[in-house]
Amino acid sequence: MQAAPPIPGAAQDRPRALIGGTVHPVVGADIEKGTVLFVNGRITAVGRDVAIPADAEKIDVSGKHVYPGLIDAYTQVGLVEIDAVRATNDIREIGLINPNVRAQVAFNPDSEIIPVARAGGVLVALSAPTGGAIAGTSALMQLDGWTWEEMAVKSAVGMHLHWPFMRINRVPGNEEQEKEARENRAKALEGLRDAFADARAYGKAKANPPAGAPPAHDLRWEAMQPVLEGKLPLIVHADELTQIEAAVAFAAREGAKMILLGGYDAPDCAALLKRHNVPVLAGPIHRLPMHKDDPYDAPFTLPERLREAGLKYCIVGEGGGSNTRNLPYHAAMAAGHGLSQEEALKSITLYPAQILGVADRLGSLEAGKDATLIVTTGDPLDIRSQVEQAYIAGRTVDLNNKQRELWLKYREKYRRQGAK
Repeated sequence: MQAAPPIPGAAQDRPRALIGGTVHPVVGADIEKGTVLFVNGRITAVGRDVAIPADAEKIDVSGKHVYPGLIDAYTQVGLVEIDAVRATNDIREIGLINPNVRAQVAFNPDSEIIPVARAGGVLVALSAPTGGAIAGTSALMQLDGWTWEEMAVKSAVGMHLHWPFMRINRVPGNEEQEKEARENRAKALEGLRDAFADARAYGKAKANPPAGAPPAHDLRWEAMQPVLEGKLPLIVHADELTQIEAAVAFAAREGAKMILLGGYDAPDCAALLKRHNVPVLAGPIHRLPMHKDDPYDAPFTLPERLREAGLKYCIVGEGGGSNTRNLPYHAAMAAGHGLSQEEALKSITLYPAQILGVADRLGSLEAGKDATLIVTTGDPLDIRSQVEQAYIAGRTVDLNNKQRELWLKYREKYRRQGAK
């Protein structure tokens, strides 16, 4: 079997029906021997007795399973290719305050990582800049298309802010190092306060120019206006309790909507997060405990503890790009440590769609939503399952990828050598 380069799918030109498989809508009971019908990129019917148009393409998926496409709510897909090669990294800019950075326009639709992520069932990913204090704006991208304009589901999802470490490690006999750490923390917090103050002053001066002379156009402060107006969420990267508490207080003071990313200690301040309606992008799940006295499985039980606390949450992968394909296995680890299978599936489909503001289009198999879905041999949380078909907005997705090409190449090599 000869591999070929993945080519973006053509727009759907006639109705298509997936027939006979087990349909997992996520928002309701599973449907045995069900049908999913989609027309012009949108799902029009899901059920057992679906009227199929005469001109529809009928695809028999008997014995298979149909799920909504998985959503990774934090990655650098499209922004980084090879971590060790600086020229392929476009994830950060020079300086600490860069709210004008937009992941969407830096997104590389030809990245070799995109087909690999799709092969793991991840069809939609939040691509986010990193580095500095205010890193810029993330974009939600569907992982198939010729250009970043075509691939964008939502061009501006949130402004990313990396909250400074608040805890000071006391160093016996080295008070100078402790003093330096305090000064660095104070300087970082002051920089954030100044950035928001300057952005707010810019907005006021622009709305009411002094003596009729508006301020010089500033891309950084222009980008901050939707955050100050509460239209664009502030996605705060924070794990420790003191970080989270300080970030929530800061967002409330600035009148900004907040989404917490990481959230290792979030269950310890659940009441605070609920009071301020702060959802949590929890993860990665595959990591070591952060505190010396934590149970070994503290990262694995985080989603279940968030659910028990009544917090809105979803599960994210490892960030970066190359391991986006492993998103379902982060959810599987949480399912193995208290989270139910149903919740684990929702945590990488429906819940990220709700938190990121696209639940009207993605996250479940319902009439009216985008036909962004996968056909698998089994539960996508099971590492033994394979994704056999995928569709993004009704377009057939090519599941070939670089890793598959290498597998085919070396399988042939050993076949020719007579390996058993």
